[in-house]
Order: sequence, then structure tokens, then C-alpha cells
Amino acid sequence: MQLYCDSLTEYKRLATLEVKVGDLIIGNFNPIRIQTMTTTDTMDTAATVAQTIRCIEAGAELVRITAPSKKEADNLLVIKNELRKRGYNVPLVADIHFTPNAAEIAARIVEKVRVNPGNYVDKKKFEQIDYTDSEYLEEIDRIRERFSPLVKICREYGTAMRIGTNHGSLSDRIMSRYGDTPMGMVESAMEFLRIAENLDYRNIVLSMKASNPQVMVQAYRLLVQTMQQELGHCYPLHLGVTEAGDGEDGRIKSAIGIGTLLEDGVGDTIRVSLTEDPEFELPVCKDIVKRYANRNDYTAIPPVTTVPYSPFTYKRRESTHVENIGEKQVPVVVADFSNKEHLLPEDLNAIGYHYDEPSDKWNIGDAAADYIYTGKQLPAFGLPGTLRVVIDAEYWQNLSNNQELVPYFDARHYVIACEQHQTGHINLVQFDCNHLDTEHHEQLLLQLGNAAVAASTVLVATATGSNAMAAIRRLFIALLEKNIQVPVIIHSISHQPSADEHLIHHATEAGALLLDGLGDGLWLSNQDEQPGHTTTLNNIAFGILQATRTRISKTEYISCPSCGRTLFDLQETTARIRAVTHHLKGVKIAIMGCIVNGPGEMADADFGYVGSGVGKITLYRGKEIVKRGLNSDVAVNELINLIRENGMWVEKN
Repeated sequence: MQLYCDSLTEYKRLATLEVKVGDLIIGNFNPIRIQTMTTTDTMDTAATVAQTIRCIEAGAELVRITAPSKKEADNLLVIKNELRKRGYNVPLVADIHFTPNAAEIAARIVEKVRVNPGNYVDKKKFEQIDYTDSEYLEEIDRIRERFSPLVKICREYGTAMRIGTNHGSLSDRIMSRYGDTPMGMVESAMEFLRIAENLDYRNIVLSMKASNPQVMVQAYRLLVQTMQQELGHCYPLHLGVTEAGDGEDGRIKSAIGIGTLLEDGVGDTIRVSLTEDPEFELPVCKDIVKRYANRNDYTAIPPVTTVPYSPFTYKRRESTHVENIGEKQVPVVVADFSNKEHLLPEDLNAIGYHYDEPSDKWNIGDAAADYIYTGKQLPAFGLPGTLRVVIDAEYWQNLSNNQELVPYFDARHYVIACEQHQTGHINLVQFDCNHLDTEHHEQLLLQLGNAAVAASTVLVATATGSNAMAAIRRLFIALLEKNIQVPVIIHSISHQPSADEHLIHHATEAGALLLDGLGDGLWLSNQDEQPGHTTTLNNIAFGILQATRTRISKTEYISCPSCGRTLFDLQETTARIRAVTHHLKGVKIAIMGCIVNGPGEMADADFGYVGSGVGKITLYRGKEIVKRGLNSDVAVNELINLIRENGMWVEKN
């Protein structure tokens, strides 16, 4: 195994144990299953049954229902019986956090229980406590004593279990030894897994969820490596980015986290956590999973024997800078206008540039592209000074005054141009990663060993087929092996049939590379160019950079998907908060329906808005409680005041 998967160049599913959830089989090369979670009050049987049916009819193969106490756990039987009476036999999952007695009731009723090791019988008071080795082991013994009864019930009743670690709810004990890290998440789950294995119970699925896709991906990879090294086998994995948010941002963040792992064959069931009604999560799940149904339309990629970077920690690939691309500069964005017959000033509205005719000035937004590719034409109007034009090299070479323009070469013609000294101050060079070992690509890499050539070269890495991400990653590995430090722009080309699938494609393929520190820019293209796509692609590009934390251009919202524990209308509240704070570039705001993951996930946020009772809100600064028990009708204004008091508020333009 290469660290966490069987191959970095050939698509192979990770071999796992087989887990039976009712009549559904997860793992062991079975299809990737999709699931969701109800948002209704579990005690409202009619509403929960109705929503569960909507989810099933939207494609859910499992449906999770919260059981925060014994009464909700008991009511799962009523819900299950009503569903079965109506002919719906999809397995049900009980979601458990703090209450072992509720879990033990639910395990006798539903097909699967989910426990969170950071909350389940472990201590979490959000205090820094130093544990001696003996005290640490005493806590493990206490957990074994409290957790073992549930394991035995699950074994007796044939009930499956998910041990679901959340980055936002690691216990004080884990935090004291491992900190707020992916390794802490892994160890939190492994402690419970060891207990289950000792009791000869293996009907288990594992998850490592975080609101930050980078943390989430690293945790799953470490978990696979740890299971292989310690146990010699892997359990099936449930993938998800928790508190992903809503709309386009939530879909981008989910696709990046889930897709990055699925690209390498890691993952057996997925849930997309959106702050929307749960039935809207299922189409996104389907779009993600369908990418992995038939993966046989790609050219063989040279295998990797040694990986020259760590997939468990983030470090951006070292590159030299060519003007504003590479080194420590934020990744650039290239917008494609090559299919636009006559470019007009108003066309640049789509990429963040707004021309004001009376003042003859350009207004530039935070999400403004850095380069435009226009093919074989030049704009017939003056451009803002921050925007560069990329044109085809053949057209560029025939222009007398071309030094302010950027030529775009293919690899073969660039080698010739370098020999004839017919290149620009900055040159974009297409590198077709489907054909890494062709003669002209090998010649190009040799040319890049020349410091003078490398100083003006930016590669544009592109590939087609279902294994495109792995092909582009293989180029980065070759560059690292050869110590070639030229900047590289990732050109993701989507051939998908719908707008939703275009988004999933770009987020998965570009995001997977950026999470590993690979890439100095993004260029997104759709095969079926339609009106409005330029705006959409520009938004997606900046959304991918935001979600991978490589270029911050807007406010970030860490928003949970709601469930029966939620203490206010999460969707309506999220919309209200977004409406008054969306202009706060770089500010991270967490919006949590209850305390389960709130303070932990808010370690990654600047401010938090958390339900603490019916109609009551507690505001946080990081993990620190600032205002407790606010009425919900004044809490949004109080949040604004808190942001202002901390010097992070700016007025809207």
C-alpha cells in the first residue's frame, strides 16, 4: 500500500471489511452508498416518517435520525414500524452523542447506531487538562466499561455501528495528548475500535468529519494507514464534510473533501451535509458517486514508487515566481473568453470587473480573475491594469507590439520557440498530462532545467478522462522528483452533462490537488459553453480556492445541516446572517444548531452563533463564550456588535 491507498496512478477501491446494515451491504467493493439525516423532531412521528420517505424517494439508501435521549430512542420503534407498514425498508441509523442509555435502546430497534467517541462517555468540558499515563489509562478503562454494553447489544441484535469522530468534538483527554489534530481524531476512533475488536465485534463503519476539507482528508488518510499498520485490515469508511454550509459553497466544500478521497478509492458510503432540507443532499451525493461507476476511459499513467510529499500534512509545493504567479503568492485565476466573438467591457462583469463609464474607471471585486484567455483576438478597449491577456502563441508571434501580452504555447511549439528565442516575458505552456512520456514533453522538461527558460515559464497542466486528477498529480510528482520549480496552473476541463456535475467535477479535480499543496493557479473550462458559464466558473474557481484555504476572497460560513436537536430555524437564520455579513472578506462565522459540535468546530472560526435553548443563542469568539442566553430576535445584531468590537467589521460599500 502506498501510504493510504493502493495506487496514486490507477483507480482502485480500497479493500475493506464487509458491514451488514439490515439488508444493505457496505464495503468490500460493494457500490458506494448514499445517505442523509432527517431534520425533524424525532418525537414528531408523522413529520419524521414523511421526511424519511421523501429522502428515500430522492435516493437515500440509509436514513439517520437523531436520538438525543431515551424518549426519542423509544420512538424510533414507532417510526420504524410506520415506515415498514408503508412498504419502506431502507435501514435506519440512530444518531447518538452523549447518551449511552439511548444508544442501548436504539441498538435493539434500528439497523445501525452512530456514536461520537468525543461525546460518548468521554469527558468534554472544554478545559485543558494534563493527564499522566496512568490517569490516561484509567480513562480508557472507564470508557471500556461504559462502551462495552453497547457493543454486546449490537453483536447480539446484528446491529451495525458507526464510530463517527468529529473534529469539533474531540474530548479533553484526546486534546490534552494530541491537540486539535487529524491524529487526535484518528486516535479518538481507534480507542473505541480496539474495544470492539477485543469483544469480537466488527460490524463497524468509521468516519472522520471536519468542516475544513484539508483536516478531514488528512484524518481519513491517517486512519487508513493506522488501521493497516495496527490491525492489518480496514473498516468501511463513511465520508463527509461536516457543517459544509449551503448553496454553491456547501457543494464545493463537500465535493472537495469527499471527492479527494474517492479519487483514490477511499470511501464506501457518503453523506453531503448541507444547511438545506435533507432531500436536497441526495442529488449532490448521486453526482459525486456516479463519477466512480465506470472508470476505464483513461490512458495508463506511469506508476509512482515513492511519493515526494506528505499526504498527511499540508505544505505548498515550492515554486519560483513568474511575475504574479508562483512562490508564496496566492493562486491566480484564469477566465476563458476564447469563445466570445466580440469582447465588450460589460462582459468582464462576469469575472469581477465593472466599468464605470462616467468616471472612465474600473471597479475591481475581491473575486476578480487575474488573467483572461482570448484565443486569437484582442480586446478592443482599455483593460484594468491588474488584468493580463493570454492569447494563442501563433497569433502572438505575428503581433509587432506583443510584450504586454502573454503567449499560450503547446509543449512542442514552446521547445522550438525557446530554441529560436521567440518567447515572451511570461509564457503559459500547455502540458497534456495524459501523455507525460511523449518526446516533446520530455524535451520540455529538459528545457526547464535551464534557469533562463524556467524564469519565464508557467505550465498549464491539463488532462481528460476519468483519471484526469491522477494524471495531473503525476506531473507534479515528476516535477518534484526532477526539482523543477516552475509554477503550474491547473486547467480543469469538464465534459459533464449538467451545471451541477460541472461544479462537482471542478471542485473534485482541482480541489484534490490544491489540498496537497499542488498548484499555483486555476483555469476552469466546460466543454459545453453556455451563456452565464463565465460567471459561474469564476465563482466556482474562487469557491474552490476559499474551501482549500489557498486564497480567501469572501466570508466563510461553517454551518451545520440541522437535525432534530436544532434549537432554531437554521436555514432562515443562516440566510439572515449571510445577508448582513457576506461582505466581510476572510471572516469565518460558525452557525450551529446546538452544542454537539459547536465549540469544537468554532475553533476554526472567528465567531460562533450557537443554539443553547429554545429561542436562545450563545455567541462565541473562537471557543470562548462571550454572550450567553440571548433571545434569537436580537442575537444577529449582537453578533454584528461582537464582530465590530473585535475590529473585524467593515461597512458595506
